[in-house]
Amino acid sequence: MNNPKSVAILGAGAWGASLANLAAANGHKVRVWSRQGSQSLAVLKDVQIVVSAISMIGVRDVAFQVQSFPLSPEIIFVTATKGLDPQTTCTPSQIWQTVFPNHAVVVLSGPNLSKEIQLELPAATVVASNIPTAAEVVQLVFSSHRFRVYTNPDPLGVELGGTLKNVIAIAAGVCDGLQLGTNAKAALVTRGLTEMVRIGNDWGAKTETFYGLSGLGDLLATCNSPLSRNYQVGYQLAGGKSLTETLANLQGTAEGVNTCQVLMQRAKQRNIPAPITEQVYRLLQGEVTPRQALDELMLRDIKPEYNY
Repeated sequence: MNNPKSVAILGAGAWGASLANLAAANGHKVRVWSRQGSQSLAVLKDVQIVVSAISMIGVRDVAFQVQSFPLSPEIIFVTATKGLDPQTTCTPSQIWQTVFPNHAVVVLSGPNLSKEIQLELPAATVVASNIPTAAEVVQLVFSSHRFRVYTNPDPLGVELGGTLKNVIAIAAGVCDGLQLGTNAKAALVTRGLTEMVRIGNDWGAKTETFYGLSGLGDLLATCNSPLSRNYQVGYQLAGGKSLTETLANLQGTAEGVNTCQVLMQRAKQRNIPAPITEQVYRLLQGEVTPRQALDELMLRDIKPEYNY
C-alpha cells in the first residue's frame, strides 16, 4: 500500500482489537498496548498515530502516562472512547487535547458493534477533527471495502452522539425487556434523539451532526441490538435483575451507566430538560422500577413536538 503508517492502539478490549485488525488489514504497522498487560509504553516509539480505545475510567491516567513519553509533534491522537469524565464532565477528546494542546486530535465514532466488525460484516464510521487533514489521514488508515469512513468537521458533535446515545440505549433495552412493542420503542428512540440534540446544542455541537452516522446511526444500532452492552443493562433490569448483578455479567463496560450520572449533573446545572436521561438515572439509582420509569415518561405534560 502507499505510505503505510505506524499505529499504536491503547486498549486491548473488543473495540481496540477491532480497530487494530482494520488498520493491520490495510497494511499498517500496528502495536497494541493494554492497561492490564506487562508491556511498557515503548510501543509508542516512532509511531505516527496513537489510538485510544480504553474505557472512560482510564482515559485521564493513560493520557498523563503517554505525556511522559517523548513523542514527535507530528503524532495524531485518535480517541475512540464513548463516555464522559465524572470529575469534570469533559469528553475524551477534550482530555487528550488538554494534555496534548499542540497535537491534532481526531474523534472516531459510529454505529460500530465490535462483534460485527470482528465478523467482517460491513460497517461505516465517522472521523472528526478541527484539523481536516488529520481526519483525512485517519480516514485512509481505517477505510476499506468493509469499513467505510466518513470525515466530519464537528468533533464535539460526533463524540457526543456516540456518548449520549448510550443512555437512550439503556431505556430502549428496558422497553424491549418489558415487551412494550414497536410503537413505544420508535417513540422512545425518536424522542431520545431530540434529547441528544438539545443537550449537544447546549454543549456547542451542531444539530446536523446528530442526524449522521455518529448520532442517529449509532443510536439505531445500539438501541436495536442485544450485542450492545448498554441495551443489555436496560433489558436485564426490565427482567428483574439488579444493576450490580447485570454489570457483573457483562463482557466489557457499559459506558451509559456512568454517562447517565454525569449527564444528570450537567442537565441540572445548565437547566436542560432531559426527561429520558432523568428516568434512566432514577432507574439506575433504584428509585423507580423499569415500569414506573416508562410510565413517568408517558404521563408528562402534553406539548408541541418542536419548540422553536
